[in-house]
This record gives sequence, C-alpha cells and structure tokens, in this order.
Amino acid sequence: MKTRVLSSFLFFFLLAGLASAQDLASFEKRVTVKKLANGLTVIVCERPEAPVFSFYTHVDAGSVQDPMGKTGLAHMFEHMAFKGTTNIGTTDYAAEKPLLEKIEQAYAAYIAERDKRVGRDEQKLQQLEKAWKDDIASANKYVKPNEFPQILENNGAEGLNASTSNDETTYYYSFPENRLELWAYLESERFLHPVMRQFYDERNVVIEERRMRTDSNPIGRLLEQFTTASFAAHPYHRPGIGWLSDLNSFSATDAENFFHTYYIPSNMVVAVVGDVKTAETLALVEKYFGRIPSGEKPDERTTVEPPQNSERRVVLRELAQPLYLEGYHRPDYRSKDDAVYDAIADLMSSGRTSRLYRALVRDKKIASYSAGFSGLPGNKYPHLFAFYAFPLPGHSTEEVSAAIHAEIDRLKKEDVSDEELKMIKTRAKANLLRGLDSNQGLASQLAVYYSRYGDWRELFKTVDRIDQVTKADIRRVASETFTSENRTVGIIETKTAGKGGAQ
Repeated sequence: MKTRVLSSFLFFFLLAGLASAQDLASFEKRVTVKKLANGLTVIVCERPEAPVFSFYTHVDAGSVQDPMGKTGLAHMFEHMAFKGTTNIGTTDYAAEKPLLEKIEQAYAAYIAERDKRVGRDEQKLQQLEKAWKDDIASANKYVKPNEFPQILENNGAEGLNASTSNDETTYYYSFPENRLELWAYLESERFLHPVMRQFYDERNVVIEERRMRTDSNPIGRLLEQFTTASFAAHPYHRPGIGWLSDLNSFSATDAENFFHTYYIPSNMVVAVVGDVKTAETLALVEKYFGRIPSGEKPDERTTVEPPQNSERRVVLRELAQPLYLEGYHRPDYRSKDDAVYDAIADLMSSGRTSRLYRALVRDKKIASYSAGFSGLPGNKYPHLFAFYAFPLPGHSTEEVSAAIHAEIDRLKKEDVSDEELKMIKTRAKANLLRGLDSNQGLASQLAVYYSRYGDWRELFKTVDRIDQVTKADIRRVASETFTSENRTVGIIETKTAGKGGAQ
C-alpha cells in the first residue's frame, strides 16, 4: 500500500513539473506561424535542448482522395517522393526525361490492348508489353538508385520515413541543426521537381506489400473486408494499399496528376521543432518552399455515409488465431462528443486497470488481449469506434463478444466511478505531455492540429475538453452509439487443417 501511495505521489509530482514547463503559455512564446504567399503554412518552435531539429510535412490528402479505379495512388506517390528529382537520382535527366515519356506512351498502348473487353490480340499484347518493359530498362540506365535518401543519411538524418493514411500523407526525419538549409532545399525540391522514375518497379514493391500485409495475412484480410462492410458509400470502404486490379493498372501519369492536384502549398503544413532560430528558419523556408507554385485547395467533399440500420457481419474461417472485432459508427473529430469517445477509449483500454483488460484477461481469463478505440480506419471523417479481443485457446469468439457487450452495457446503465473519471482526466494530461516530449512528436502534433483546426493551440484544448466530460456524457454517448443496428462485426474463426468447418 505504501508503495502504491508513493508511486502515485511521484506520478502527480512529475506530471505537475512537466505541465509547468510545457503549458500553452510556454509554447506560445516559442511557436511562430507564417503563411507564405503561395499558401504554404510553416510552424517553427524553438527548442534548443540539443543541437538537432525535427520536421514534419503534412499533406492534407490520403487514400480517401484516391480517384475511383485508382485506389492506392496516394500511397504510391509517397513512394515516388523518395525517388529523387530532376537533379537528384539521375546521371543525365535530359536523356532520361524523353525515355520516361516514352514509357508512358508504351504503357498506355499496352493497357489499351490488355483491357479490351472483346477482340484482344494476344500476340500484339506481348509485343506491346515487351516494348514497354524495354523502355523501362533503357530509362533505368540513367537512375542513381536511392540517391535522395542516401544524401540525407550521409548528412546525419535519423528516423527518415513517411506514411500514408486514409486521411493524410506525412514526411519526417531529424537532422543536425547545421543542416537546416540542406533540409529546406531537399524537402522543397521533392515537391517542386518530383520525377516518376522507376514507377513500375516500385509499383511491384507495393503489390508485394499488399500480398504480404493483406492477401497473406488473415488479420489484414479481415480488416479489409470488415471496413468495406462498414462503409457502403464513404471512401473509407476502399483499402489504402489499393485493390490489386487498380495497382496493376494505374500509371506514372496518374501519380503525377494526383501530385499536381493535392501537393499544392495551400494543402500543406510544415512544422520545424528543435535547435533553430525562427528568423533564419522562416527565411530559408521562404527561399526554398516559396518556389513551389500556388494552387487552389482541392474540393474536400466526399460521399456521406448514410446511417446504418442493421447489423453487418464478416466471418473468415482461417488456420489462424481467432479474433473478434466490432465497430460502431461515430461522428468525426469535430464532434462535440469527441472528448467523450476519448474518455470511453481510455476507460475501456488504458493499461491493466482498464475495464476490458480486467474483465476479459484478468478475471474471466478468456482473452489474451482486449481493447476499444476510435479512429478506424481514420478520424478526419465520420468513422468507427471499435472493440476487439483475441480469445485464449479453449474459448470462443462468442464468449469474448458476450463479455465485451456486458462491459458496454455497464457503460450505458452505470455511472463510472469518481476515481475512474479522475484517472481518465489525469492520463489525458500525461499523454499530452508525453506527446510533446520529443521534437518529432511535437512537430507532428503542431502540423496535424493546424491542418485540422487552423490553430495549433487546439492541441492543448484537448485536455480541457476531456476535463469537461461528465459521467452522464459517458452514459449518453454509449447509449446513442453502441447499438446493435449500428454495429458491424468481424470474426476470424479457427479452421481445422484440411477441413472447411470451424474448430
């Protein structure tokens, strides 16, 4: 008991100390926001704790923006952003460029013949495919593989990466503080002069990625089918990695068109955090990023998902560990109840004291893990609050489903305790502080919150919103959201080897 009291005291003491050093007023003194003439927003936060800085480029376009019939294109361009520019990644761009154009002409002719519904000439198709691949081989002679990332790594880049989600695409790494101008040049160049080199080779890499993560992975297959069942109309029903037929069809020209539509300054936010001087950083960003041509922000309208009025179910029988998953439609991040959903997620899933862990893992011993969370498959648009559990051997998906529903019913019928509500709000503060602890974490949050709300200060208001959550709010939102007609269920049942039935 003494140990627990001491641990709690230390936790709150450290939390108070961190909060005083990382409150909103402290950041307002160090954060500067500037919108360039071309529409790009840059955020700079001085943090001279070590001679390094991190950045985060946020592009407000993800897989939701993939054109119909070209799913996976947003993710594909993310790969292209590492292939270099007109000056990097090539031995002779003047010679390479006409060959890249020739590849596109050859590919268009090949696809036109391949996709004929009637009258396809197989011999002609083989000739067109050979011509296209021969042009690829000719262009590849001018490629300097991986030169763009090698320049970065040779100059001390750490954590070099990028990601594409349904909602956005991001690029990030950390650099020594004396490489600030090199960063500004390289990061702007790949959005000023991108080149779709080795596109079809890289497309094969993405196809293999899909096979590994989805087609050959039972959980990946379940998630894909579960999501397509959950969203009948909204683009969230399309896989971010792309459908295989689309991956085998879209072109480098398509990727370039996607880039010109969405990678425009008004659709991008760049955050820089670390041992930098604001005036110098803004001047360099103006010098290099200011070169990117401006453009009108794309139309963000999407098909609205209609209300779900009946339960939907997806069942896979696999030679794999069983899994139970269910999701409920909820509003997007701008909802007045967004903080209530965060509170429910914390209550049900945060650590070994969470309700699902205690009920399914510790007490009933029917699951190896169980949790609930918002944000499936994204959160920019109305999405899902999901619950899941992995049953232990000897226990079924029906058992964990019943146990999850029992905990959901508790949310609807009983108020959470004073202690639970207090810990939810305390953990919200701790999670915010942990997210601000690193340069990279802070840069990402500044960029995302500015992009979503138009004000990075909204990051700090998340704690205030959770502070306002009441016991009645939790019961109300649970009762409104977690209903059978609003539910989609996904199940993996373990199949006996050599048989079609479930075990």
